Amino acid sequence: MSSSSVTVVASGAAADAVARHVPTLVKEGFAGKLFAQDPTLWGHDAEAESGKRLSWVDLPRSSRPLVGEVAALREHFTSQGLDHVVLCGMGGSSLAPEVITATAGVPLTVLDSSDPDYVRAALEDRLDRTVVVVSSKSGSTVETDSQKRAYEHAFTEAGIDPTERIVIVTDPGSPMDEAARAAGYRVVNADPDVGGRYSALTAFGLVPSGLAGADIEALLDDAEAVADLLAADDEANPALRLGAALGGTDPLRDKLLLRDAGTEIIGFGDWAEQLIAESTGKNGTGLLPVVVGTGGPSGPELAADELVVLLQPAEQSDEQVVEGDSVGVSGTLGAQLLLWEAAVATAGRLLGINPFDQPDVESAKQAARDVMAGGGGASAGPAFTDGAIEARALGGDWLGEAGNVPAAVEALLGQLDPERGYLAVMAYLDRVEDASLADVRQVLAERVRRPVTFGWGPRFLHSTGQYHKGGPATGVYLQVTSAPRQDLPVAGRDFTFGEFIAAQAAGDAKVLAEHQRPVLRLHLTEHDAGLAQLRGVLGLAESQVTDSGGSR
Repeated sequence: MSSSSVTVVASGAAADAVARHVPTLVKEGFAGKLFAQDPTLWGHDAEAESGKRLSWVDLPRSSRPLVGEVAALREHFTSQGLDHVVLCGMGGSSLAPEVITATAGVPLTVLDSSDPDYVRAALEDRLDRTVVVVSSKSGSTVETDSQKRAYEHAFTEAGIDPTERIVIVTDPGSPMDEAARAAGYRVVNADPDVGGRYSALTAFGLVPSGLAGADIEALLDDAEAVADLLAADDEANPALRLGAALGGTDPLRDKLLLRDAGTEIIGFGDWAEQLIAESTGKNGTGLLPVVVGTGGPSGPELAADELVVLLQPAEQSDEQVVEGDSVGVSGTLGAQLLLWEAAVATAGRLLGINPFDQPDVESAKQAARDVMAGGGGASAGPAFTDGAIEARALGGDWLGEAGNVPAAVEALLGQLDPERGYLAVMAYLDRVEDASLADVRQVLAERVRRPVTFGWGPRFLHSTGQYHKGGPATGVYLQVTSAPRQDLPVAGRDFTFGEFIAAQAAGDAKVLAEHQRPVLRLHLTEHDAGLAQLRGVLGLAESQVTDSGGSR
């Protein structure tokens, strides 16, 4: 058995929160009840949902049968020379495998976009050696179904039987489960009593990671080694300490700056971002994770609503010192996956919310469907066109006399609350080819002196998208869309990938506007020229050093 452990050390406001709340949580027996799957811990209104979402506490043990099953399947594929693994999935179905494989140093292509250029590039990459894992908990995720259709079509066109190359991971009895089995696909069922963002140690996290070559048995070993520690009603319990630090500051420091402080885990902030934001961002409250890489303010530069979360190397001692209003977290990946899940459930208790639902994610999906029904991404005409960029302003009459992109950006930033506000940049672009745009997060943070997040659409819709709509009304939103270089039909559907991602962006902006959130939509009418123009407006020099803000 692994000797894995986790360490949580707090200082400043975080230490005060630990001292204030952990003794009460221990007295109430919260940790023991959590790991006994007690659905009453978050109140009556949450009981029905939490009653079917707590099996994740036992996954280090209950997922063991997958180790041999995945190993045999990997051997089957590699014996045929199939060594390129692609994962089609969104949110909880893709973020954990991306972190697991990156940390293990094994290659995995993650297709979690509707961008037609991104999808096409994946389809054209080593198709003859490709195995595809299609992951969807509900079995009805439109993005994932569209990606599956694209690969089915590509395999068929290449004379390859798709059922020999595609593995389906879904909940038992889902529409995808039933259809895939009837069509002759390999299907691996996940535990239906685990929500997507808590599914890292289910088939959703383990099947693609194991097929790519990650040691999933060691991952489970590390998680199991700390399970009893996290279930203990003891003031040293790191899950209680981290949960109190995250959700128990007074006044609430609701902007969590996730900073890489030497962790060996690659891209952990992006996984934690979804877990935290989607679990807590509702009922007008919540915690906004801000993945700042190795940068971000510290010490006296820290604002009153910010808390630094230091992602430290695994080999840390209990005497590890952190300074200012911060909390330091260390441990191996498997141990930290379980730690953070338990900690966020604890934070949900302190915030008085249900950490297992995501009511505003569905609203954005419905808005996208409504846009599609009305014409495949059509929207009102632009407020103005400036060069290769069309601009639209939603969520209030805030644009004023702005008639060019710099003035419109300035008008949007003028809506930012200087004490509690944040800016979210939402880029519905190709996150591989357009990766350098993510550098704008740090540039804008220095400009506005407030937290700035950066998300690739549509994947952030399954992550911070919940917080944007359900959390406090303190955000302003910069959305970037683009005409694709070349559109791509979705096989068997009456829409293209380009129409679909346009509808997702329009639907997202529509729901934000309905919540009275200011949104500036900038559409690149010609991709390359528009992107260059936008970079110049936002102050991103061509030589800008890439922000190490996690795996995107």
